[in-house]
Amino acid sequence: MIDPHLAGRLGFHHRMPVKAPLPPGRHALGLFEERDAVLVVPTSIEPRRPTPLVVLFHGGGGSAEKILPMLERHAEARGFLLLAPQSQYPTWDIVIAGNGPDRMRLDTALTEVSSRFLLDPGHLAFAGHSDGGSYALSLGLTNGDLVTHVIVSSAGFMSVQMQAGAPKVFISHGVRDEQIPIDRSARVHAARLREAGYDVTAVEYDGPHAYRPAVAAMAVDFFLVDNDPG
Repeated sequence: MIDPHLAGRLGFHHRMPVKAPLPPGRHALGLFEERDAVLVVPTSIEPRRPTPLVVLFHGGGGSAEKILPMLERHAEARGFLLLAPQSQYPTWDIVIAGNGPDRMRLDTALTEVSSRFLLDPGHLAFAGHSDGGSYALSLGLTNGDLVTHVIVSSAGFMSVQMQAGAPKVFISHGVRDEQIPIDRSARVHAARLREAGYDVTAVEYDGPHAYRPAVAAMAVDFFLVDNDPG
């Protein structure tokens, strides 16, 4: 039987916080000497009330600093925690050779966040752009009993050896993407996921291999549609 960790299964599970919450702002979590995970804490949250969390994965050659602008202002405006892990190497392990150190680092980061904030088990999203989108899609479907929403921007592939749960999926892609053409990526992914029974929202836009801010805002609405007061 395949080791579930090698297939991308996370060991993380929700728990009650045991540490003091972090104040509002950007925080390196102090977990790793290099390429540490970064957490954005908005000013409006109450640490001991269930809070949505988005885990945002950078693209190949990227970093937390480069990818955070995709969703950071939305985290502040809408009141969700935003965690940006960083791959140990230039891109995510699953792109290079398979699930390994990045999965373990992600488990560590999630555990640290949940030790300081009470997370909402009904609103935990994996999101990412390019290689980060592929990573979010692959790990999100593999851990769909934990991940409730998957937000994918310009992803090239999905690698899923085990499926669990049924997360809702938001896929976006530019029709002028020459790096990862839409016909062999997003359109194929959306069709396969729908055939498998997933709830899929697919958005195509007139653009290259770059996320579109207006589409990122749509993805946040998709994530929080049933969480806003009123």
